[in-house]
Amino acid sequence: MESLNYSISMAGTAAFAITAVLAVAPRGIDLFGVCVLGIVTAIGGGTLRDVILNVPVFWAADMNYIWVALAASVAAFLAQSLFTRKEMFALLLYIDGLAGALFAIQAADKVLALQFGLPLAPILLAIITAIGGGLIRDVLAGRQNLLMSREIYAVPVLFGSTLFVVAMAYIPQHRSLAGISCVLAIFAFRAAAIHWHWCIPDCLSTGPKTD
Repeated sequence: MESLNYSISMAGTAAFAITAVLAVAPRGIDLFGVCVLGIVTAIGGGTLRDVILNVPVFWAADMNYIWVALAASVAAFLAQSLFTRKEMFALLLYIDGLAGALFAIQAADKVLALQFGLPLAPILLAIITAIGGGLIRDVLAGRQNLLMSREIYAVPVLFGSTLFVVAMAYIPQHRSLAGISCVLAIFAFRAAAIHWHWCIPDCLSTGPKTD
């Protein structure tokens, strides 16, 4: 599971860095700005998690995370001209969903291993890790963040991380299988929400109308 966790972390790091480039590409930002935003987006959620856990910040102990984020940012910057603005927005949503799924389960597993704040902390910190980088990205890019919209954004992470915590309580011997299955479940849920435009009901719009 340790090697799987490391691979998941690296994949999530690259994916989040790419979303940062896609978020600002239509504005014509320069390569330096893209690299800074990509790195901040890639490590933001995990940094918040480790600060809360009061453990060494993950990227300070392994600079490969920074190098992967940097390489992914540069690659996405060079490839962005191959896509239209509509295609880049769609890619942003799907890759953000994949990165969130990868980071959520990796975070939940780390919190469970530390026995921190059981049983709720693994779920809460999975959500913070999964959406933290994206929130920072959207604030810095001047975009409306997905959490404050009616998009089904954090709900898939809540579902998948809860499923993982329950699985670890009853079938801890199948840790790797449960981790992969929950990553796929989160991404499938989020991808379905994007494809079919599922939204959270707007409760405020159901009240009586006045002339």
